[in-house]
Amino acid sequence: MKYLIAISSFFLFISFTTAKAQVYSEYYNDIVSNVSETNLVNDLTTFENFGVKEPGTTAISNAQNWIKSRYQDLGYTDIEEQAFFVSGNETYNIIITKTGSLYPDTFLIIDGHYDTINGPGTNDNGTGTVLIMELARLIKDLDTEYSIKFIHFSGEENGLIGSQFYVNNTVIPENLDISLVFNIDEIGGINGMVNNTIVCERDESSPNSNNAASAAATEVLANSVELYSNLSTEISYAYGSDYIPFENNGEVITGLYEKNESPYPHTSNDTMANMDLDYLFEITKGALGAALHFSETVEILAVPENNLLDAISIVPNPSNQFVSIFNLSQEETVSIYDVNGLKVKEQFISPDNYTLDISSFSTGVYFLKVTNYNKTTKLIKN
Repeated sequence: MKYLIAISSFFLFISFTTAKAQVYSEYYNDIVSNVSETNLVNDLTTFENFGVKEPGTTAISNAQNWIKSRYQDLGYTDIEEQAFFVSGNETYNIIITKTGSLYPDTFLIIDGHYDTINGPGTNDNGTGTVLIMELARLIKDLDTEYSIKFIHFSGEENGLIGSQFYVNNTVIPENLDISLVFNIDEIGGINGMVNNTIVCERDESSPNSNNAASAAATEVLANSVELYSNLSTEISYAYGSDYIPFENNGEVITGLYEKNESPYPHTSNDTMANMDLDYLFEITKGALGAALHFSETVEILAVPENNLLDAISIVPNPSNQFVSIFNLSQEETVSIYDVNGLKVKEQFISPDNYTLDISSFSTGVYFLKVTNYNKTTKLIKN
């Protein structure tokens, strides 16, 4: 739920439709097409049935255990439950980490809160909870260059306590390298209304040093939503949700929030019956498209990796200039392809002349093939 904060009238209610800038990816669209409305509805039903999920209640403990088990069932193993207290009641942030292939120590954070107040909170914020889990399901086995942390915060309804605790006790002491915080809060719309626009939120407050990067990221978010869903977008200012402690720490933030703001959060009527499930489905598709762009998800085409390293040795890998190929038994032709399957280098090598110069390559993931082995392996240029 949003907590209104005072900002200058100059920024109040700034909103506009963004111009297209993001490049459409057929590969990303194929992934987005696998978003399951059935999964969203089933998960939202489970979330609603837990009841009022306030810190210290059995309901929030049940929700916590359910969220954790869902990630375990998906095959995630790096799952942290971070304990803290809200008004004397112990509660937990749930942090799930997927390691990136090129920038393992830089993190895209996709977050939303799972605590509720005065009601089941199916919109606020069951919608964000189930959207994040659906993204995690579809991203699990993809090659993302950046690491991703899927975070389910508690204590949001008590004043962003869980996210502030995470910033104070993880982000700051560990000097966590965060590329972007992507916050999802209350995206269910209103049943019976025309819900065809989603608000994309950018940083317009102090400190100002992160505002330009936030605006750029929010432009990517808005463009991605329009590329991979049937929704229109508006851009407005970020306020009153779990990205704020990150923003105050100087991180770059963006977020999604419903255009038609529901009157039901924080009441017993915040239920699935009062939401627009088709709207949630479309937002999930757009959010997934954006997450794929933000995490630099790599398409593996034409030259799949198939155990070349069982036969030869390639060092160093990653490399920023030269790589050497050892254990060759004869002269070979080496070909290097980019992630789109385009050949970017071909060189004849031998057991006595086995070094490749990749200094002119752009940073990224490539695939190296040795002809007579008819096998490939991943090569990373850093």
